[in-house]
Amino acid sequence: MKHITFYLDFVSPYAWLAFERMPQVLEGLSYQVTYRPVLLGALLQAHGNPGPAGIPPKRDWTYRHATWLGHSLGIPLQMPARHPFNPLALLRRALACSADGRINRYVAGTVLRHVWVGGEDALDPARLDALAAALAPQMQPGLEPDSTQVKAMLRSNTDGAAAQGVFGVPAFGVDGKLFWGLDGLPMLRAWLENDAWFDAAWSAAGAVPNGLAAPRP
Repeated sequence: MKHITFYLDFVSPYAWLAFERMPQVLEGLSYQVTYRPVLLGALLQAHGNPGPAGIPPKRDWTYRHATWLGHSLGIPLQMPARHPFNPLALLRRALACSADGRINRYVAGTVLRHVWVGGEDALDPARLDALAAALAPQMQPGLEPDSTQVKAMLRSNTDGAAAQGVFGVPAFGVDGKLFWGLDGLPMLRAWLENDAWFDAAWSAAGAVPNGLAAPRP
């Protein structure tokens, strides 16, 4: 059985779409998934990437594309009332349900649906209270979202993801390889099925010289 690490931040519409699509795309294969919440903003900053929201035309396209993908895939997705937003409260709430930085599928899905189904404000105080009540049975005894332990888990998850080469979410780590994005799921399936393409093409594609790295003599 293969073990997949699913890196996600609840602020990403593609994380929600990938969360819903993964069981269908990988149907019939033997695998298990570990869900690790990470702070997308910190990963983007580490790579000098402003993200889609930092480029106005790309922001508009991203929201249209994500909404269309939800429509085309039959996955409910409505943009929240404000986006982007600071996801720390949601990440910490989820990790208060964890003892080691991993969360289960129920917790991940509950928080993702809180953001992406219904088109409401993800940080509305009353809705955050309702989310806390929904997750209360999953919380670790004595562990609060604002605790030092929870903050340390989020930092460790994010730093660990960066060390593995994660530059955005959703990302899927397996066998030392990293697959990125909703559209990376079919490629992930091919790897799990031992597709011969990976024997040479994976390494060769990553070894292409950078033509902008240094001026030509």
